[in-house]
Amino acid sequence: MSIPPFFASLGSLDIAAIAMLLVAWLATGQLTEHPPVSRPSVSVLMAEYRRDWMRQFVTRQPRIFDATVIDSLRQGTAFLASACMIALGGGVALLGNSDRLEGVARDITPGMIADALEIRVILPLLFLANALLKFIWSNRLFGYCAILMASVPNDPNDPLAYHRAGQAAEVNITAAAAFNSGLRSIFFALGALAWLFGAIPLIVATLAATGVLIRREFASHSREIILKRGL
Repeated sequence: MSIPPFFASLGSLDIAAIAMLLVAWLATGQLTEHPPVSRPSVSVLMAEYRRDWMRQFVTRQPRIFDATVIDSLRQGTAFLASACMIALGGGVALLGNSDRLEGVARDITPGMIADALEIRVILPLLFLANALLKFIWSNRLFGYCAILMASVPNDPNDPLAYHRAGQAAEVNITAAAAFNSGLRSIFFALGALAWLFGAIPLIVATLAATGVLIRREFASHSREIILKRGL
């Protein structure tokens, strides 16, 4: 049985670089969502602020500010979902144009066949597809959160008030986790584009994407500010 050209074109370094990319993507997500107790990530710190938000929401009158914030969060997910759809459409269109793909392959690396370039284009498209699904789900969860917020009684003494607010907070946190997962996929999709230039650039881009994400979650100036919760 003959091996497809695009698989035959993959060397051991290519396979190692792809494995490194996937491990870095999964490990970064795991570390961000489940960090060490001694050093929480920005995502975990913000989860507590979201719970504080819903506790303040119970007694805030009127609640127009809260409705504006939740609507802004939904718009952010919708914008990024639209951007992912456009990028996916462009990538699929490139895959469907074999003549243009062959020209791009020759321009990037002399001697590279179109099939080899095709698999290098598919990899970032898979990350973009994952990001799109995460943003769509995040958008829907923020919609659920808005409905739960609307169901919170206006009377803070109502026994359901803080219970419903707590439910809204947890759904809000889940929506944010999906949103953050989509953003991580976009970072690694950009890193995966470096494979067009070879396995070494892919490894370098993977390290760069991982470093940026880890720094922003665990060593950024914004994290230091978020940590100062006050008395």
